[in-house]
Amino acid sequence: MSFFRNAVWFVKGLQEYTKSGYEAAAKHFVAADLEVNLSGRSFIVTGANSGIGKAAATEIAIRGGTVHMLCRNKGRAEAAKQEIVERSKNQNIHVHIVDMSSARQVWEFGLSFSQNNALHVLINNAGCMVNQRELTDDGLEKNFATNTLGTYILTSALIPALKKADDARVITVSSGGMLTQKLNVEDLQFEKGTFDGTMAYAQNKRQQVILTERWAAQHRDIHFSSMHPGWADTPAVQSSMPSFHAKMQSKLRTEAMGADTVVWLAVAAAAVKQPSGLFFQDRKPVATHLPLAFSRSTPQEEERLLAALEELALKFKP
Repeated sequence: MSFFRNAVWFVKGLQEYTKSGYEAAAKHFVAADLEVNLSGRSFIVTGANSGIGKAAATEIAIRGGTVHMLCRNKGRAEAAKQEIVERSKNQNIHVHIVDMSSARQVWEFGLSFSQNNALHVLINNAGCMVNQRELTDDGLEKNFATNTLGTYILTSALIPALKKADDARVITVSSGGMLTQKLNVEDLQFEKGTFDGTMAYAQNKRQQVILTERWAAQHRDIHFSSMHPGWADTPAVQSSMPSFHAKMQSKLRTEAMGADTVVWLAVAAAAVKQPSGLFFQDRKPVATHLPLAFSRSTPQEEERLLAALEELALKFKP
């Protein structure tokens, strides 16, 4: 079954996820949607020092938003901040050093930020695709710790800050790769069978889409969405998928193209006219399952995912 899913997905990807797919979709974009003044609105962008996160942070800064960059590496974060300030002429750019794979660090940042600030928009962008099974210092599988648990904890910890703001939004950068996966709650940390980093990543991205749907139902006063940036030429793709990058390089989107829907979801008035909890591609909600793919999970499986994340998250809460 997964062979069928992968084949259908790849054909779809060649049509839609590439640079030409973006260019075709962009013909229908409304340019005025991004003509906004964001001064006085605050944004957190995780993984903001490169790739899609940096491109999104830059566009928000250009429009006057206050940007909090959550990054793991101080040197790279400061260099990226400098570039964003120079391009946007906006001084309201702040760096916070947080490793998204460390549940404790994520809790500490989220709780202390929520105590002292309102937050208008959270962009869960940081992600990793580690191709060998690797454990964090907490003994958690690294992809899961970063992509799923880190995202879950940060969002949970920042809900109070988001509830203090008007027109609050949460955007989670997922991936079309999740279409190849059905939620597997039996093995969240990939302890069984042969480890496959690409599959682990896609499984995490499926989990993020389910979390987005669940959060939307729980918190009616915040607008949640997840999205697929398409296949973009980012440092992460180069390092974690070198053969894919080499084969597809000429067809890949730019970082700015990958970030376009993130920015649109974060700032456009049109974005919040869509129902909360949807999955977007090129500014439009799209299906979260391929036709005939049998990738849907039951409400019970989704409940188990949430219960497992809650239990794990509480273990590390300060």
